Amino acid sequence: MSESVRESMEFDVVIVGGGPAGLAAAIRLRQLSPETSVCLIEKGSEIGAHIVSGAVIEPRALAELLPDWQDRGAPLNTPVTSEEMLYLTETRSLRVPMLDRLMPHMANHGNYIVSLGEVCRWLATQAEELGVEIYPGFAGAEVLIENNRVVGVATGDMGITKDGAEGPNYQPGMELRGRYTLFAEGCRGSLTKQVMEHYNLRKGVDPQTYGLGIKEVWEIPAENHRPGLVQHSFGWPLDDNTYGGAWLYHFGENLVSYGFVVGLDYPNTWLSPFDEMQRLKLHPAFRKHLEGGRRVSYGARALSEGGLQAIPRLTFPGGALIGDSAGFLNMPKIKGTHTAMKSGMLAADAVVEAMQTDRVEPGSYTQRVKDSWLWEELRTARNVRPAFAHFGMKGGAVYAALDAMLLRGRAPWTLHFKHQDNETLKAADLCEKPNYPKADGTLTFDRLSSVFLSATNHEEDQPVHLRLRNPSLWKTVNWDVFRAPEARYCPAGVYEVVDEATAPALQINAQNCVHCKTCDIKDPTQNIDWTVPEGGGGPNYPAGM
Repeated sequence: MSESVRESMEFDVVIVGGGPAGLAAAIRLRQLSPETSVCLIEKGSEIGAHIVSGAVIEPRALAELLPDWQDRGAPLNTPVTSEEMLYLTETRSLRVPMLDRLMPHMANHGNYIVSLGEVCRWLATQAEELGVEIYPGFAGAEVLIENNRVVGVATGDMGITKDGAEGPNYQPGMELRGRYTLFAEGCRGSLTKQVMEHYNLRKGVDPQTYGLGIKEVWEIPAENHRPGLVQHSFGWPLDDNTYGGAWLYHFGENLVSYGFVVGLDYPNTWLSPFDEMQRLKLHPAFRKHLEGGRRVSYGARALSEGGLQAIPRLTFPGGALIGDSAGFLNMPKIKGTHTAMKSGMLAADAVVEAMQTDRVEPGSYTQRVKDSWLWEELRTARNVRPAFAHFGMKGGAVYAALDAMLLRGRAPWTLHFKHQDNETLKAADLCEKPNYPKADGTLTFDRLSSVFLSATNHEEDQPVHLRLRNPSLWKTVNWDVFRAPEARYCPAGVYEVVDEATAPALQINAQNCVHCKTCDIKDPTQNIDWTVPEGGGGPNYPAGM
């Protein structure tokens, strides 16, 4: 359908993404300039529908944005009361002593265990009260660039059938135009990819490295609930060449947040992050918290782990990148909400200044970031995650402790990432297959029953949003060399090998997709392209997730 039939709406600022960064930017814009028109679009069916995080939140940025957040009823209701770090073997756990000294970046005194989805819903209410226009179910499908300046985004057409025809409920996309556009899509945003490529924003920085976080929420018996407990672990079930670990947080009304993160630079093609996460629940350190409870929700999302070295150029004509779209996660802290919010606030400051001076690019944003506590925090943490890539799990843990205690993040050197995550897989015949136990349906589960709990939904007649750029590469590379790693790294059962014994072929069950973006990152030849489905599609994570 031609662009001429699209409806168009004009704003001062368009924000793409309803997570912490986008909502903080929207609130800050209206605080600074109440006459500024701000539109925020979100591809989920509602704000929070696609939000997955542990989550322990550091309220620093929130207090700067809304100093009276407690009086406003912010859903930060479970303060951290105790915490521990465990090193696991297959049957035992060793508690790391002096956690506040060995790993001070992980200390959580003064922090809160939250449902980040609930926090985002609350932030959306604050934004709307200030006059921000929020449009959930609007999926940004195209970046509008005119005279080399971003002038907004367009949503995708609705009601297109699988064969590309206009169905009976066809509606053309809409153009949302702004003097400035902020991209807050989170990790590996589809529009952010377009912007990065068009303006070559990654020139001169390290490759971004990613992790896959998989999460379950459990309701457990009241007598077993310890509100405020924070438990992290590393070691088993991962080997020394694979970065990752687990969390377990007690919060809310008898709820436990359990999750597992695997660095997507892992080399073993047979590794399945989902199955690693399931079998860890059988370990005594985790089983005792979950046994007797019931699983109530499930989700997954990729996260940017590269830190300071991998942050791209932040601005371009007509806009900027904020939050995890830029990679502001502090991986050693295992936190990105406060940094995402701070980046959104700083971008808002820069945009208001640019509007007042009629500048094409909000160029002061980069300097504002470098002058802030956000930059200092990432600078002192910059060597921890790459240390694990250089020295392995045990060596990385030792380096992290030395960096914290002796160097205090001020080493005169900077460690770098050298490879994209998709370049690290080894051929199938060079890797050892893990022995994953069969799901028992009580403590451990399969992918399909898990996806059911995410309430994922895509209109079945729409075009498949997961596309192979060159279909012939699947057989010759993915299957013949790596034995279909996408069937294992996808946490939602989207990729399935059919007729494996006779004529193996790839079946894409796009209706299962939880929008984690792992396939867009880990495919060996970058042959899988994650494109945005119709607005409102994907997971619908409940309150508490």
